[in-house]
Amino acid sequence: MRKITFDIETRNTFEDVGSNDAVDLDISLLCTHDSKTGEYDTFMHDDLDRLWPLLEKADMLIGYNSDHFDIPLLNKYYHGDLTKIKSLDILKEIKNSTGRRFKLDSVAEATLGTNKSGDGLDAIKWWNSGEIDKIKKYCLDDVRITKEVYDYARENGILKYKDKITHEVKEIKLDTSKWEDKEEEENGMVQSLF
Repeated sequence: MRKITFDIETRNTFEDVGSNDAVDLDISLLCTHDSKTGEYDTFMHDDLDRLWPLLEKADMLIGYNSDHFDIPLLNKYYHGDLTKIKSLDILKEIKNSTGRRFKLDSVAEATLGTNKSGDGLDAIKWWNSGEIDKIKKYCLDDVRITKEVYDYARENGILKYKDKITHEVKEIKLDTSKWEDKEEEENGMVQSLF
């Protein structure tokens, strides 16, 4: 199964665009990890035509808050419908299990013992000051962390977080047994995605 783990950074905030809809934002860049090649890559907002063939070959897209944020925003730029590709949103899986949402940084710290190298607001500041290399490094770090969180969950059936009040590390039980199953086939044939 070819899995593309990805993350998007934007050029503006919800406050800037006067909306809470991800589709109203503008992409600065996007980073990926391709499970087939093991390679990480960066795609600038004006270089997305190079991204589409990679996504079209994917069996699954993996992200963190990606079903709510990244995929709808990216779909704004795409000539087809990326929701036709199977996606695994780790945050959605966590919320389905616990009824709660946790920041990627919180999950990564408790699960992997690592922290993110910044946040989305930093990336926007770097964009505005022309520090593109900083955005690329930050976004690639997020993709690496997301991939490692996914791999940990698949191998162990859990993720972890630190309780804000007690500071105790707690487990999030996840049923990962069907995460890499192929999408259901309709009438014995896989439907065309595009």
